[in-house]
Amino acid sequence: MPVYAWKGLASTGKQLTGVKDADNVRALKANLRRDGIFLTSANEANLRAADVAQVAGDVGIGALRIAAGLSPGGLRGGRKNADNRQVAILTRQLGVLLKAGVPLAESLGALVDQSETPGLKRILADVKTQVNEGAALADALSRHSGSFEDLYINMVRAGEASGNLDTVLFRLAEFLDAQNRLKAKILSAMFYPVAMAVIGVGIMTILMVTVVPKVTAMFNDTGQTLPWNTRLMIFVSDAISGYWWLIGIVGGAIWVSFRRWKKTPRGQAIWDRFVLRVWVIGPLARMIAISRFAKTLSTMLAAGVPLLRALEIVKNILGNSVLTKVIEEATTSIKEGESIAAPLRRSGEFPPIVTHMIAVGERTGQLEPMLENVAESYDVETDMKIQRLTTLLEPIMILLMGGSVAFVVFSILLPILQINEFVT
Repeated sequence: MPVYAWKGLASTGKQLTGVKDADNVRALKANLRRDGIFLTSANEANLRAADVAQVAGDVGIGALRIAAGLSPGGLRGGRKNADNRQVAILTRQLGVLLKAGVPLAESLGALVDQSETPGLKRILADVKTQVNEGAALADALSRHSGSFEDLYINMVRAGEASGNLDTVLFRLAEFLDAQNRLKAKILSAMFYPVAMAVIGVGIMTILMVTVVPKVTAMFNDTGQTLPWNTRLMIFVSDAISGYWWLIGIVGGAIWVSFRRWKKTPRGQAIWDRFVLRVWVIGPLARMIAISRFAKTLSTMLAAGVPLLRALEIVKNILGNSVLTKVIEEATTSIKEGESIAAPLRRSGEFPPIVTHMIAVGERTGQLEPMLENVAESYDVETDMKIQRLTTLLEPIMILLMGGSVAFVVFSILLPILQINEFVT
């Protein structure tokens, strides 16, 4: 669907500008009229979604897959003014306006008028004011360091310096879209196991609190020696019923202590190394981090960001202190005249195929495309591993739920059967 940069008049006579998609100018005019806006002009140099993808493809942009919960660009920190989906849309719209020849200040004004998020609207208004006063867009964004990450700002700065800002904005939009896709995929993959776990715990709690105590009273009247599994079930039931508050306090204390320990440098290093070694989860976490490293570095180098500055930014978005330390050591080695591949190979944390491809890219002067190939390859493997993990977790959760319920049922029925045998 085409995207139009339009100008119009509100019912009050105020001149408005904005960006809107529509099948054609007539449809755009009708849509705006429903909003009480009279269309005065629409830029004919519109870009379709396919055109945007083609522009991004021509400059070598691909999909960057990032772990749920990590943000490679856009808004972050404290209270978020918008989610990454809104930021991606905003970034793409700004790229479309600039590609269509609309001046930067006017484009920012259109985005301010269109934004429906109050916090983001205030930030954009301030950015527009700074740009109108002669500041560069990257400098205006850097005033809001709590909302825009270094990666975002440096990409914009490189785009301004090279005169290729619209292309860089398309890169950033694809960057955020890819993050959102992976996050949605991981959340979708984990929804079923988590839901099954919650349901299973709920069922077991109800059984232990309501059913088991009634059965226990019947067993106590018989004076019979109960099987070990029945005694265990009764113990668990009594503990949950009588000391649930203590269990909650102890569990909360353990969780808070763990979080505090994990925030320490030593605790973070131990935990991150443990995550990388865990069966199934470890390889998946490593693939996501390596894909993020390769795609981010490739994108920043293609945008004109210097290598050392790009590595300084990349190390902060890996989400694993072990891999972050590897990048720090690689940065030091590069300053001393060494290649990128050599320190990565020595660390043992990057697979040989990755370091070999990076070395080939350095030798041939094709580092950016080679990093892109690494990211795309690991994207495919990440998707496959997520599917396998989902396929594996589903039967495991079913077996755990069924086994837990079967244990309770068997623990209740076995003494009853023994009582019947004793009576007969």
